[in-house]
Amino acid sequence: MLAVLVVLTLAVIGAVFFAVPPAEGLGYYVRLAFFHIPVAWVAVLAFLVSAFYGAKYLKEPKDLYDRYSANSAGLGLVFVILATLSGAVFSKLTWGAYWNWDPRQTTIFVLLLIYGAYLTLRAAMPDKQRRARVSAVYALLSFLTVPFLVFIIPRLYFSLHPSPVINGSGHIDMDPVMLWTLVAALADMTGIYYYWLRRLVKKAGSGQESEALHE
Repeated sequence: MLAVLVVLTLAVIGAVFFAVPPAEGLGYYVRLAFFHIPVAWVAVLAFLVSAFYGAKYLKEPKDLYDRYSANSAGLGLVFVILATLSGAVFSKLTWGAYWNWDPRQTTIFVLLLIYGAYLTLRAAMPDKQRRARVSAVYALLSFLTVPFLVFIIPRLYFSLHPSPVINGSGHIDMDPVMLWTLVAALADMTGIYYYWLRRLVKKAGSGQESEALHE
């Protein structure tokens, strides 16, 4: 799988720099969107997976479900940070300032606080079963805020942020080369997330087995 991801990543980078045309009003700054949009998408996906496995843990308390939920939330936070940083760079290039409390910047900052608190909460609870149970509930409740913070609230207020890929009429308004490059970038970033999630879950499981042997 790693080899496929490397090839796909190189193909996406090549397409972004050599095939994607400049966008109206953005020029070649649009290249940054092929990183920013996929990492933002994966952040939402990671939080959804965290909530899903949190629900599975509450139904059937298995360590595996807790590991998936916790590690997915951690990866989601990493991808949110990457989305925030890339968005700040884009903001500087197009609006002249790294941060201006645009609605999308504000809501993503709130999302950072919510999931930063999740990881802090886990770190502060030494009892494994209680930590897993409380974390599962937190993951479920936290994800309820994600659709509002990412999709709904930013659309209720004026934003300097470029229009989404799917416009208000429900149509995709994008150059075909840009669209297929974006699709490839989304698939690539999703694959990278899946690859690291599996590795982290496996590593966490090995660590727990090692601790059990020394008890």
